[in-house]
Amino acid sequence: ALLPYVPRVPPAALPGKLTATTFALERPCCVFDRHANASDAVWLVVAFANASAAFRNPPSRANVPLYERLPTARSYMTLETAAAAYACSAPSPAFLRVGGDAACGGQGSRDPCNGPLPSPGPYRVKFLVMGCHGPKAETRWSDPILLR
Repeated sequence: ALLPYVPRVPPAALPGKLTATTFALERPCCVFDRHANASDAVWLVVAFANASAAFRNPPSRANVPLYERLPTARSYMTLETAAAAYACSAPSPAFLRVGGDAACGGQGSRDPCNGPLPSPGPYRVKFLVMGCHGPKAETRWSDPILLR
């Protein structure tokens, strides 16, 4: 299902909203309630703006594009979170930090990583609900996000 939600950088003044390697996103609260169950995960897809149209949702978690491949694949997926964390009833912070894990890169792991972004971009992002049998729902792509 294509959800009408569009991820966005918060409009309010926020320290560190955009930096040279990271940005903040509004947390999508109540967006996935009708499309996800307790065993589903919500991922954030990050792509260079000119590569977002070519991005194809992976058929399973084993095919998730990793952070280390961003320079060549032009996209990756990060912030894997249980769908319940975005439910209307879930207490959670208002923002998500993209690119905030400086320990990423070169770790040779299959674990998703939320590492610093390598260039100013621009980037586009979307949220993807993945069940055990693959993608179930996704949001629209964000407007381009240019780092400073």
